[in-house]
Amino acid sequence: MGSDLCTGRSRYACVDNHLWGPEKTFYFTASATTPEINRRVLIEEAARWSGEALRAEDHPTWRLVFRTLLALAPERSIVVVLDEFQYLAGGDDGMREVALELNAVWEGRQERTGGLLLVLAGSEIRTLEALKSGGSPLYGRLDWSSRLYPFDYFDAARMLDGYSRLDLIRAYAAFGGMPRYLSPVNPRKPLERNIVDLLLSPRGEVRLQLETALGQEEGLREFARYQGIMGAIGIKRRIIGEIAADVGQSLDGGFRRMVDRLIEMGYVETERNFDRGGNHPIRYRVADPALRMYYGLVLPNESAIASAGADTVWSERLADQVFPTYVGQHVFEDVVRQAYLRHHRAKELPAVEQWGRWCGHDRDRNDVEIDVVARLLDGRMMTGSAKMRSRQADATTIIEHMNGLERLAASGQAWAREALDPASPLLFVSTAGFRSSFLAAAEDLRQPVVLWTVEHLF
Repeated sequence: MGSDLCTGRSRYACVDNHLWGPEKTFYFTASATTPEINRRVLIEEAARWSGEALRAEDHPTWRLVFRTLLALAPERSIVVVLDEFQYLAGGDDGMREVALELNAVWEGRQERTGGLLLVLAGSEIRTLEALKSGGSPLYGRLDWSSRLYPFDYFDAARMLDGYSRLDLIRAYAAFGGMPRYLSPVNPRKPLERNIVDLLLSPRGEVRLQLETALGQEEGLREFARYQGIMGAIGIKRRIIGEIAADVGQSLDGGFRRMVDRLIEMGYVETERNFDRGGNHPIRYRVADPALRMYYGLVLPNESAIASAGADTVWSERLADQVFPTYVGQHVFEDVVRQAYLRHHRAKELPAVEQWGRWCGHDRDRNDVEIDVVARLLDGRMMTGSAKMRSRQADATTIIEHMNGLERLAASGQAWAREALDPASPLLFVSTAGFRSSFLAAAEDLRQPVVLWTVEHLF
């Protein structure tokens, strides 16, 4: 899902601040073929970009390839980007050989008067992480490395200028934060039209990317079983035993390793109730909202879409209840968390050390759900409610929240007792705002109360 980005800078010249135009940037994306094919295509692309008479047959080794790349346009400051770097090698042993050859050229004398920025990027996280480990030939050579994550709701919204704030949240729920999923969305069209055309339609551009995402992962065997696990998780935040039963697999070490692999690759994430560890159940969910939408809403309706059409399935099955429920229950709390972490300084709110939620039972086996449970850096607890609403929140919202805290405190949850302390703040988020009865109930509380509407999220 994410990519590791590793950069190295030439020792012989400074790199100016305006390098990223096409005339100064040589960009090459390796493909999942063979090292020999990638080596040939790389030289051919370098020849086109530079205008030099470079021939693949003159570059039978990676050392010769890298020597040529690092000598491109020696009088100019340039950037050389090698994307999907892991495909240059055939497995771990091949990657070590490629890294050795690159390091040998990098350490040699480079006759340049212009600057050089070398960027290595790829989607195979373990392979790219290994480049900076102690046993790698490139250990200590990288000036900067980072794993790149999808945009949060706020940055995703910047790609969709023109939608209302509520539609920006819905768009994030449907298309997530990956730029490649967001870029086909046309804000001049209604959001529903984009969802139908790009996500629900069997020919939808984003749907085609989502349904093949797992299959493009390097070294991922038994694709159908992994696909089945993702479909079983869907939007249900299920425990591992239920996932195994749904796909008809034994809950053994092999199955657990497959789930762990999906977590490692960023497709699945885990969560527990706040302040619960050890043997308490882990809940699993699809990490990226776009994939969550695909496995939770699109894939289960695949047959209906094929027979009745995407427009009909949207209007008659998803638009009125299913999609709004998905946004409210499976995405909106993420948006509130991201918003708090992004805006708390500007809004002069306390910083958070640990953010979570609670969904379970009190000592009488009655359901309790707390949307926001956060340990603040100053040691206090902050709790609250985060809801997508079509009508304003009334006093019932605040009464039910405080009642839930009291029941959990009586059930032995120490954090809930702390959350009832007069110094512990409360955060309530309602996209439709708050009625006067809510405001009156909030004034009666001894605790500080923060109220957010959809405007506060942006």
